[in-house]
Parts: sequence; C-alpha cells; structure tokens
Amino acid sequence: MAAAENAFLRARGRTLTAFRPDAEYQWKGPFYFIQGADPQFGLMKAWTHGDTENGDDEWGEEIKLAEQAVQAINKLNPKPKFFVLCGDLVHGMPGTRWKKNQEQDLKDVLKNTDQDIPLVFVSGNHDIGNTPTRETIDDYCKNWGDDYFSFWVGGVFFLVLNSQLYADSSKCPELRQAQDAWLDEQLAVAANQKCKHIIVFQHIPLFLSKPDEDDDYFNLDKSVRQVILEKFHKAGIRAVFSGHYHRNAGGFYKGLEMVVSSAIGCQLGQDTHGLRVVVVTEEKVVHRYYSLTDLGSHGIEQELLDMLAVQ
Repeated sequence: MAAAENAFLRARGRTLTAFRPDAEYQWKGPFYFIQGADPQFGLMKAWTHGDTENGDDEWGEEIKLAEQAVQAINKLNPKPKFFVLCGDLVHGMPGTRWKKNQEQDLKDVLKNTDQDIPLVFVSGNHDIGNTPTRETIDDYCKNWGDDYFSFWVGGVFFLVLNSQLYADSSKCPELRQAQDAWLDEQLAVAANQKCKHIIVFQHIPLFLSKPDEDDDYFNLDKSVRQVILEKFHKAGIRAVFSGHYHRNAGGFYKGLEMVVSSAIGCQLGQDTHGLRVVVVTEEKVVHRYYSLTDLGSHGIEQELLDMLAVQ
C-alpha cells in the first residue's frame, strides 16, 4: 500500500520530480498539456440533496467521470506533457467522515493514467479546508505532494500556488508569508532564465470575468487580488489557470489571461463535464475546453494539432 500511496507524491522539495530542470530550461518547440479541475468526489449527491456539508456519502458518478477523463487523456496522440488537476480533488473537508475513502477512490482511478503523462496536483479549499491549518496542509502534502512548487517544461516556467493561503491564512499566517517569499524568489529565477512564458496554476480564480469585479465566494478578495495581479503582470506571467467555479469563465488583466475551467465532476452551470487542452507555442498560449465525450471520441482538433507541428 505504501508504494502505491507514494506514487502520488509528485512534487517534493518545491519542484515536480517528473521533470529535471537542467533538461527543461531550453525551448524545444510547441507542446501541450491537459488541465482539469474539481473531480470533487461526493459533491454531486450533496448538491442534489441540498446538503453540501454531510451529503457526500456517494460518489459513483464522479468515479465514472474521472475514469472517462483518464481514458480520454490516455488515447491522445501525441501525448500531453502533463495532466494538471486544479484542486478540490474530493468533496470531503479535512476531518470529515468520507474524505479518506474519496481520496483512495480517486487515486485508484488516477493510477491508470498513462505512465508517460505526469500528474500535477493543485490544492483546493476542500483539500485543505476553507481556513487551512499547518496540520491540514501537512496532511495534503503527505497524500498529494507539496502544496506549492515550480517546474520547467521546454523553456516554460510553471508555478503551482496554494490559493487558500490568499483566501484565509488566519490560522497559519507564517505559511502565507513563506509562500509569498518563495514566490518572489521564483519570479526572480524566471527573470534570470529568460523563459518563454510563465504560467500559474491555482484553485481559486483571481477573478471570474473582470479584474475589478466585486468579492465573491468564487474569486479572491479585491485587496489581495489587486496586489497579486500587479505582481504577476510585472513578472510577465502569461496566464493563470484555475477551477473552483464549476463553470467556464475568465478575462484579462493587461497582458495576463485568467482562465477558469469548469469541473470534471459536478457542474453548477450549463457547461459539460470536461477538460481543457492548452497548447504552448513560442509566441502564445492557446486553450480550448472539451467535453469528456468529445475529447474521448474525437481527440484534439486539427487546428490545435497543426500548431503543435510547427517547429
């Protein structure tokens, strides 16, 4: 059991073990990755029954959807560089009755992902709690790897952030300070390395459609948001990919694109259960959201494949 569990500790020492930085600093041509969000085992029944705190004792539908996602990804040719899950892996909050079972069932599905497609995990509020503590974050890290880290792929610098520390770090302010200091260091590294792009993954969106929109459960508070947006803009960050909203959304702040992807699991709007295909070229970052059914049956559109073929 221990060996199987450890297979999910993909980020250690603040970097992703699947990629060697020294081999990935240089641009090697266009590539793509898959972004998913919110498999959130247990939410579908809880939402249907109107009991989001205690109604998550069944998650058979989510298991099927996650299996469909893995099968669709495994069929893709060429293979994506990695598959990132942007938080809320399961619905159970830390310490709740079904959380461990939900996590184990998700791991049982994810272990069938093609071994050549690294998994990248992002912590969400249901993974570490709405008001995280050192203990809930430690527990997440033992299960899924570091809560924030960076990695390089083909001359592109990726940052994975713990957005819950921006939402409410009242019980662990020192961890928020540590992430802030680390982030500043990472952005300095990126500037020195002259990377092609910087791309961020986090669970909670900075904003849903407009940078100055009102505070909401589904975005970060304006006071925090504006500071982060300006820091990201000055650092030249190209895009921020998130989940949390269970609907597709997004917008722009100066040259930075905020991309909000709907869920693999429970939908709260009109979108389909799906995944986002993100193509990275020398000049731009292009993305498209696919339903699980379309991606599994038809694969990636020729238009995006043609972008990958350009060297």
